[in-house]
Parts: sequence; structure tokens; C-alpha cells
Amino acid sequence: MESGNNIFWIKNGEICQGDNVVLKDVNIHLRKGEFVYLIGKTGAGKSSLLKTLYGEVKLSKGEGEVADFKLQNIQRKNIPFLRRQLGIVFQDFQLLSDRNVYENLYFVMRSTGWKNKPEITKRAEECLRLVGLDHQGVKMPHQLSGGEQQRVAIARALVNNPKFILADEPTGNLDPETSREVMAVLMAIAKEGTSVLMATHDMSIMEQFPSRTIKVENQTAVELNPMNVFNPFEQVKFE
Repeated sequence: MESGNNIFWIKNGEICQGDNVVLKDVNIHLRKGEFVYLIGKTGAGKSSLLKTLYGEVKLSKGEGEVADFKLQNIQRKNIPFLRRQLGIVFQDFQLLSDRNVYENLYFVMRSTGWKNKPEITKRAEECLRLVGLDHQGVKMPHQLSGGEQQRVAIARALVNNPKFILADEPTGNLDPETSREVMAVLMAIAKEGTSVLMATHDMSIMEQFPSRTIKVENQTAVELNPMNVFNPFEQVKFE
């Protein structure tokens, strides 16, 4: 599991919130250029697992790494550096409403150490081009559709050349057609080499874009065979 091809891995992991064990016996990994779904009922522990990957919750037992940072003993001062190795896409976009698209990207870049203005501009334009918004940089968020706003959020997550994208319900607020457009962008990003871990409840999207799936249930995380995820006799159920 600890091979150099893995962007992150957890072996025999245990995750706690306070004195309560949320997940145990966690054995998961994400390879370079891979797209993986993370599913599970509300309250099953998906959020705790995601928080562990970006350093908000410490790995209580076992071992794991994200982009060469050891999750079991990462120091608080190193967590910002860990987070620069991944990009996070939220369900509700979280764009700055008082700034245009370019300025939303510039804000993140400056706050993570970018200083050279021509390099900032060039990278922002590259990322917008990757998500198909290369002519929308001067628009304000309210001038964009929901799908376009989510693609700006994806571009923002890409600015620091992350090892992987952590997408938390990225299609949750979108209609089916727009969801498919956003999924096509995320799948294309994975094919270009930036791995994607996507938490979702959207079964229709999973049917249209089948991929390797990790399910959080019974206080652990288990791999599902992609060929069997939609077997009607083994249907994944959500609350």
C-alpha cells in the first residue's frame, strides 16, 4: 500500500472524535491519476475521514500518509503545508462574492505564497482554461451559472498544482445536466494526473460515471467492486 504511486494511504487506521471511535480498521489508498468515490450514510464517518486527510483530525491509531506527510504524527505547524498539496471543492462553491473570477483565484494564490504577478496571472489563466472558463475571468460570481461557479471552484482548487482534489458533494446543489458537466471536468482532471476523491450521495452520477468506490459503514471504510455497486440485490442505500 505504501508504494510511491499512492497519493495517500491509510493502513489499519483508527479515527476518533474526542473519546469516541468514529472509524477503525481503515485501509484505503488513492493512486496517481485515479478518480474514486467516497459514499456512506449521513453520520457514518465520511466527514471525519475527509478531515483526517487534510489534517483537521489526527489519525489516532495505525499509520498513513498524504503527499509524504505522516498523518499519525503530523505537527500543527506543518498542516498548512499539507493542505497546499491538495485542493478542496465544496458543495456550496464558497467563492468571494465581492471579487471577480480572477480575483478569487488570486486571493488563494497570494495567501499560499505566490508573489510574482505575471506568474499568478499565467497560472490563473491556465486553470480557468482547464475548466473551460478561459473567457470568464472578469465576471463576478453572481453573473455565472451554478455549474460555472463550481468550475471556478475547481480552478481555484487547482492553482497550487495539488497532488489530489478532495471534492465534497460537488454536484449537490446542481441540476442533472450541470452535474454531468462538472463531472466531465473532474474526470478529465484525473486523466491528466491529478487524482480526485469525491464524496457524494448522487447515485445517478455514479451510474453515469462508474469508478472505484469506497463506502463508509459499520465504523470502517470498505472497497466496493465497481461492477457490483449498482447490482439491484446489493443496492447502496442512503439516508
